[in-house]
Amino acid sequence: MAETGQTTRAWKPLDPRRSRDLADARLQLHHAAQLVAAFGISYLPAQPDDSHTNMEWLESLGALASKPVGDPGIRLAVAPDPFALLVLGDGGTVVGVLSLDGVTIEAAARWVRARLAERGFDDARYTLKRHYQIPTHRVARGSAFGGAAEGSLEELGRWYSNAATVLESVTAAKPNASPVRCWPHHFDIATLLDLGAGKSISVGMEPGDDYWPEPYLYASMSPKPSADAQRPALAGGGVWNTRDWIGAALPGSPLGAAAQQEQVEAFIDSAIRACTALLR
Repeated sequence: MAETGQTTRAWKPLDPRRSRDLADARLQLHHAAQLVAAFGISYLPAQPDDSHTNMEWLESLGALASKPVGDPGIRLAVAPDPFALLVLGDGGTVVGVLSLDGVTIEAAARWVRARLAERGFDDARYTLKRHYQIPTHRVARGSAFGGAAEGSLEELGRWYSNAATVLESVTAAKPNASPVRCWPHHFDIATLLDLGAGKSISVGMEPGDDYWPEPYLYASMSPKPSADAQRPALAGGGVWNTRDWIGAALPGSPLGAAAQQEQVEAFIDSAIRACTALLR
């Protein structure tokens, strides 16, 4: 590997055939994650980059967790498998679990407020109001969570786990890389490479959106390069997106059945090199 460092966790095999069938599970997980992001919005000082809202993938729990609040730090987390909200106490110990199957967003929020009150928080401050929009889903209109295709949430969990593994390898090799975090707006998990002089490359995994209806790895650039700039070839089956943003992408469905980690790492390495060259 040219750019990434050594990964420290085992790769979890993905099923490329399922990549385009994860939309409902992804949207349910995205809306459930807003309950976690709301913790930072409600209790942490707002940051210009919205970092108070972001989440960290905790491999030990297979969950996306908020930043800690208070002393000792309390965190909220959402796990895709099994699909549940978690309250984490000192040292990341799980001190509360709510299975989300059959539960509405409002009922989950009431449960969170009760758990926070037990720990001395002003639970009235916990709010689901947010300053950004996310894709709609029936759970946002009062329906209960549940009904996702069998195994789809588990597959999404594998995507986040693998992405965190590979991206943490990037940050280990790049002193100018930000921590790997999941952002509740687009729901991607990513790191930002600061190249200096106002130039940067975002490297991450998006679980699906209007550009690809399936999870995909990506590398995007700021500032946006010229649309007619010659773009280098990408390894690992990567392609160039040119609609709205210019960047490298590797959708999930073209992944091979074997050597997936090697394919993804080859793509990321080539994408970072290509984006760096385009920003020169």
